[in-house]
Amino acid sequence: MYPAKPGLTIAFHGCDEQVRDDVVSHKSMLTFKKNPYDWLGNGMYFWENNQQRALDFATELHLSPRRNSPVVKVPSVIGAVIDLGFCLDLMDGEYIKLIQESHGTLLDSFKTLDIKMPVNRDAKGSQDLLMRDLDCAVIENLHLQRKKNKLNPFDSARGLFVEGGQVYEGAGFHKKNHIQICIRNPNCIKGFFIPRLSDNKYPIP
Repeated sequence: MYPAKPGLTIAFHGCDEQVRDDVVSHKSMLTFKKNPYDWLGNGMYFWENNQQRALDFATELHLSPRRNSPVVKVPSVIGAVIDLGFCLDLMDGEYIKLIQESHGTLLDSFKTLDIKMPVNRDAKGSQDLLMRDLDCAVIENLHLQRKKNKLNPFDSARGLFVEGGQVYEGAGFHKKNHIQICIRNPNCIKGFFIPRLSDNKYPIP
């Protein structure tokens, strides 16, 4: 009944400064990721309303380059104005049920083929499940099922992720908690911008 997310969302993508400049000047587009371990499946990734987290990520790639990740010489952030459209929102019970069902059908298929299901894995140097092979497979299976059944495709996916150590002992908050957005339909991105510095003489609304 209410599939679309009303209004526009501000989101940020951590990248190299040259990538930022090329995208903003329309010389190139952000990479449509298709790694088997991406958290929300295939698409272009953003941090929702979280410029600092995007910069932290770009800085991490600069200091510790990863295989199959873009080279970041100068950590930077590009902002985007996004209409999520028909969103696979994994903070909504309706869509959580869809991925539960997708997991069930995927599990049945793997059992029939007598092969092991993908699993979410820790990354080197981290206790978080940063390699989300299982989640990616489940989400991509859902997209494939909808295509086969000629159902309306999702324009985007959105999820809340608990990451990093506790903010303090016994806390329910973690240092890298964030909302991540994955854009599958490029037309959801209404524009890119270079984030500006605030004017300290005025409050930020």
